Amino acid sequence: MKNKQIIGLIVAGAVFIVTGVTSVLTNTLSANTMAEDVTTMLTGELEFDPPADDYIGVVNVVGTIQEQTQSSVLDTSSGYQHNTTMDYIDNLMEDSDNKGILLYVDSPGGAVYESEELHDKLIEYKETTGRPIWTYMAHYAASGGYMTSVTGDKIYANKNTVTGSIGVIMSGYDMSGLYEKLGIRYVSITSGVNKDSSKLTDEQVAIYQSQVDECYQEFVNIVADGRDMSADQVKALADGRTYTAKQAKANGLIDEIATYQDVMNQMASELGVDEFYTPSSEESILAAIFSKAEKLVPKSEAQILKETAEEKESGVLMYYAEQLQ
Repeated sequence: MKNKQIIGLIVAGAVFIVTGVTSVLTNTLSANTMAEDVTTMLTGELEFDPPADDYIGVVNVVGTIQEQTQSSVLDTSSGYQHNTTMDYIDNLMEDSDNKGILLYVDSPGGAVYESEELHDKLIEYKETTGRPIWTYMAHYAASGGYMTSVTGDKIYANKNTVTGSIGVIMSGYDMSGLYEKLGIRYVSITSGVNKDSSKLTDEQVAIYQSQVDECYQEFVNIVADGRDMSADQVKALADGRTYTAKQAKANGLIDEIATYQDVMNQMASELGVDEFYTPSSEESILAAIFSKAEKLVPKSEAQILKETAEEKESGVLMYYAEQLQ
């Protein structure tokens, strides 16, 4: 009897331990899953959940090409998201069901760094997979937007597209007069004469011009490779001007003028793939509320001045087409 009682206690204890461990593991996994779900909702990350059959991946390049901006619950701005887009292209490369990319470009360009990184990632996709990229240009595909577009094996533009603007810009404002008027004194202690560029000297202008020229030459080479043109042919078109779709076609910058639906139909027919996949963006209601609330808070004149100075005095090299207001 005693032996049976002892065995019963041992079995009961074992069941208790197993149940407890299972409960802890289940709660931990559930907590981790919930945390991942919350993070996804708050940051607006793209969920990669492609079709089970063959498909064409749609890569949207919409807005200014710049570093990732969706980084917190208070930052849910829409538009191009660099890290998310790069990850998405990586996912397409690894998925054997993916049979090509339809690149949808509606961008005035952006920073040199992100524009070239995106271009190189798309070239990597083609070289690694051997799959095609077709480009469709919407409202505009200018400067860095055009650099992205030339990765396409075929480039289509809407009849009202504005493209081109092959060139580089580095810009800023001299805010010293405004600072003086507002009683703000700018102080700069530097280790060398060229460290402070608040008031550009001729020597400093020449330094920055050499950097612009270097990036310009790289842009020209990228277009020449993408469009099977010589560098001289590209330079004849690359003085920073934009082109209409008809002008772009006449100069060899695009292949055809068509609607987006026409391009989808042609690509589907040529590849024998009917399904197009675009990942969905998940943004929580909470994130949207915080974003709207943040915009309702009025900014002081000092905040506006500070933000304007930071934006205009960044000195970042840009493949960007400035739009007329």
